[in-house]
Amino acid sequence: MQSPVTLVLIAITALVSWLAFNDRRIVDRAILWPPAVSQRREYWRLVSYGFLHADFPHLLFNMVTLFFFGRLIEQVMLQVTGSLLTYPLFYLAALVVSILPSYLKNQKNPNYFSLGASGAVSAVLFAFILISPWSRIFVFFIPAPAILYAVFYVGYSIWMDRKGGDRINHSAHLAGAAFGVMFMLAMEPRLAQVFVQQLLNPRFG
Repeated sequence: MQSPVTLVLIAITALVSWLAFNDRRIVDRAILWPPAVSQRREYWRLVSYGFLHADFPHLLFNMVTLFFFGRLIEQVMLQVTGSLLTYPLFYLAALVVSILPSYLKNQKNPNYFSLGASGAVSAVLFAFILISPWSRIFVFFIPAPAILYAVFYVGYSIWMDRKGGDRINHSAHLAGAAFGVMFMLAMEPRLAQVFVQQLLNPRFG
């Protein structure tokens, strides 16, 4: 499967994250820190935060997920729109949209920071689930239908977002997931009918 953009995104994210592991200055310049955006107009932070990760497992989990699901979404978007730009614009927009709820809530909070590609990766994952809801995906090495995972993922993220306390940006996961579905439907409205038809005629793969 030809997926140059996905591979480039993974390579750039891995490189920037690795460099940032050993250079705090990169983190300080790129992390999402709301006061820097609202007061200093450092708008690039709404995107650059997604190329940083807290540690290697965090980076590995996001990039493995992006590798397995991003390649297919890249191909679907290319087939539907005929443009190689659609997928990277989708991914970068997902970074911005997924972090907006957190940014707006914490514009004046000097103690709030966020980093990681999870919001954009959630957008990619839920775009995949929309077009292939009964595909088998592995959750911690346990196979599960994608649509059932999506229900659990959304429910758990809502619960943990309200509960708080685990230093994971669950609102970014939710916003990213919603953006992934809405972008796909805006790009190709017929996907809604295809999704419903697939739900009613499950084929496990």
